[in-house]
Amino acid sequence: MPSLTPVTTARLGEHLPLLELLPANNPVSWVRGGDGLIGWGVHAQTTVRGVNRFNDARIWWHQQLEKLTVSSAVQASGTGPLLFTSFSFDPDEESVLVIPEVVVGMRNGSSWITWIGNTPQPELSENKPKFAANSFEWSEGSISENQWRDRVAQAIEKIASTPLEKVVLARDLTATGAHSIDARALLNHLADEYPSTWTYCVDGLLGATPELLLRLSKGMVTSRVLAGTISKTGDDEKDLALAASLARSSKDLEEHEFAVRSVAEALEPFCASTNVPETPFVLHLANVMHLATDVTGALIESKREIDAFAILEKLHPSAAVCGTPTELASKVISEIEGMNRGRYAGPVGWIDSRGDGELGLALRCGQITENQIRVFAGCGIVAGSNPDKELLESSAKFAPMRSALQ
Repeated sequence: MPSLTPVTTARLGEHLPLLELLPANNPVSWVRGGDGLIGWGVHAQTTVRGVNRFNDARIWWHQQLEKLTVSSAVQASGTGPLLFTSFSFDPDEESVLVIPEVVVGMRNGSSWITWIGNTPQPELSENKPKFAANSFEWSEGSISENQWRDRVAQAIEKIASTPLEKVVLARDLTATGAHSIDARALLNHLADEYPSTWTYCVDGLLGATPELLLRLSKGMVTSRVLAGTISKTGDDEKDLALAASLARSSKDLEEHEFAVRSVAEALEPFCASTNVPETPFVLHLANVMHLATDVTGALIESKREIDAFAILEKLHPSAAVCGTPTELASKVISEIEGMNRGRYAGPVGWIDSRGDGELGLALRCGQITENQIRVFAGCGIVAGSNPDKELLESSAKFAPMRSALQ
């Protein structure tokens, strides 16, 4: 019988600037407001695809766990061996699973380190990267702005003539640099500019998402739903008035209700009770404001098989990134969107050995390939949508990645 590989978690105790500790060796991250998890190195990695990809991911993760023996001085969610995941939007595209060699965690002022193997505890050093002088040339992505407007108009027609209530259409842009792109510099910039978002990175896909698809911890599940967006001006008085108009907008409230309903219905089979607030709040980010609702639930205790993979399978794709009804919206996306989303708008985050975890939707993001990055933005189209306004909204959603590259 082969010997088991040791996994050790040790308490660090001190407050750590997580993103500034990342080396260049396959960095992964899930950080918000200074708390979260980072990792590097690859102990094991694989890809899954197809309609059973969430279950296939679970099977592979448990196979890896069987080869490990865990010693932990810290008993908390996010300690011990961790799986960082980035699932594709479309089941036929590739999803990536990574088990880092080293993970450093931070929560409420306490920090810890987990490493795999018979090596001594890894040393940590700050190496906050700065961009080398790198100029970027921007180009249109899969479709032009005019083509995208036409697709929005087609979607509005379908909403008028079919049972479709909402569909999310995405677009992309490409930036090509003179030199290779350092993911760590982008992550540090995004965390500085958008501290209330989750700054993530898995296998070259990185971004700052405001949307928590799933937090599962000790039998409690949370999902933050965002739908309905308005750009900020930078003038506090004007932005307060805009926030009030967003909170009253029938078009945005309708879009938001679809998204909340899809999440609540997906969570219901797993929960003994759920809490769905009657009205959304306005979430203020640096560049935009969103209507937001936190849906929470207590898991059914007798169902021991419930884990993050099982809930993800029901939650994805939600109305926030696909539409309502989901099956019809998914078909419309395939018919008219005109691009491959890859892992954009898919679940991204981490899962621990207990099946708990935190995963967001891969939004406000880009996929790095050496000196090139492909960035994405999407908009929820409903009956009251206007193609020109949706184009402006999508441009506002490109802003985080554009500013990070500048």
